[in-house]
Amino acid sequence: NDIDLPESIIAYNDLEQCMKSQDMVVFATPSHTLRDVAGNLKPCLDGHEILVTVAKGIENDSFKTMSQVLIDVMQGTTLEDNIGVLYGPSHAEEVGALKPTTVVSSAYSTRTAKIIQDTFLTPMFRVYLNNDVIGVEIGGSVKNIMAIAAGIVDGAELGDNAKAALITRGLHEMKRMGTLMGAHSDTFSGLTGMGDLIVTCTSSHSRNRSVGFRIGKGEKLNEIIESMNMVAEGVKTTKSVFDWATKNNVEMPITKAVHQVLFDNVDPGHALYELMTRDPKNEIVM
Repeated sequence: NDIDLPESIIAYNDLEQCMKSQDMVVFATPSHTLRDVAGNLKPCLDGHEILVTVAKGIENDSFKTMSQVLIDVMQGTTLEDNIGVLYGPSHAEEVGALKPTTVVSSAYSTRTAKIIQDTFLTPMFRVYLNNDVIGVEIGGSVKNIMAIAAGIVDGAELGDNAKAALITRGLHEMKRMGTLMGAHSDTFSGLTGMGDLIVTCTSSHSRNRSVGFRIGKGEKLNEIIESMNMVAEGVKTTKSVFDWATKNNVEMPITKAVHQVLFDNVDPGHALYELMTRDPKNEIVM
């Protein structure tokens, strides 16, 4: 995208050499590779480093968030208090072009969250603090599922009304999952909930929305994945979240519909019909 990298950025192909005298490590890998990458890096750490993940996803089978994966892998080396995340509505194309962006630093200790905030804060990159790590991560991960659904709506030309309903009800699903996992409900009204949901469901930069859009136009998932040169995290996250919801008997109808379209070859029109003809209910239970 014709973005010049600063000369201070140096590329290494040797992890041990890369980690000499470093105080912070930022993991920007695809979520499904984080465990392996962190495992390879572990022998190069001495335990004082701050570990930050910007990868967004829920690990298949274990249902761990990305910070939980780091905690699991780094046992005996890095304290939980030294692990955090940096999430929010922040497409890399716009960050690299120095367009104004606002994100959230969240960690298992206030000290670590503040270090992350201070490290990344610039006039064009504003960083807020939030101590609800699980809420921040669930919001940043589940929104990718909703982005696939939003893309299907756009690709199938189902209209703005349908998309507004999808985003709103998607927020309910995100909040339902998060609060059951111990998150604070207010987190989902913030940058890593509603904020991330808006940008990922509406932006042309969104890889997950692009996957959904092409499905809405009639393409098959395997063809789409093969043609992409970047990862769409929402595909794997859909499987994780659907399996989690099934195991825990949690109602997540949009996630279920996306899972059916992606993995069960269900026609998007039929999945939409199933969503629209569910039993009537209250929007909000007071």
